[in-house]
Amino acid sequence: MTIMRLESNDKSGVMSLFRSVTQDLKRKGIHQWDRFYPNGIVIGRDLRNKNLFGISMDAQIVAVVVLDTKQSAKYSALQWSDTQGKSACIHRLAVHPEYQGRGLGKQLLQFAENLAGQQGNSSIRLDVYTGNRGALSMYSRAGYHQVGEIKFPFREVPYMCFEKIL
Repeated sequence: MTIMRLESNDKSGVMSLFRSVTQDLKRKGIHQWDRFYPNGIVIGRDLRNKNLFGISMDAQIVAVVVLDTKQSAKYSALQWSDTQGKSACIHRLAVHPEYQGRGLGKQLLQFAENLAGQQGNSSIRLDVYTGNRGALSMYSRAGYHQVGEIKFPFREVPYMCFEKIL
């Protein structure tokens, strides 16, 4: 299975993936994403910045992850372990509901870790909606350590921030 950098012509496929994932999360009672986020502006920026990667199967994009160095300003209040190095940040890791349980999320996570290391980063940071128990578990199993919680506007529950030293 190949993970590729996605291009501007992949935008509709990525948006379709996020609609499917958002609907599935809502069915499960997880109100992490909605029609306002992630949106076409955010995805378009990810594509222009060339930091959106994905897996295609059966002629559709079925899993994606964003890796960059942009962090929420809310991160500054947390006690991160890596204070001297350069940190990458994972955003919007998503797997289509019909393709979950096949290890695609784990593959994207390992890909992002390897790429972050190749780019000279010493750690990876991310935040996870605390209502998404599956995602919280995946990052813990992958060796990420909880650092603290942050709140985002219009979200019912906080986000747990995680860090992994590379």
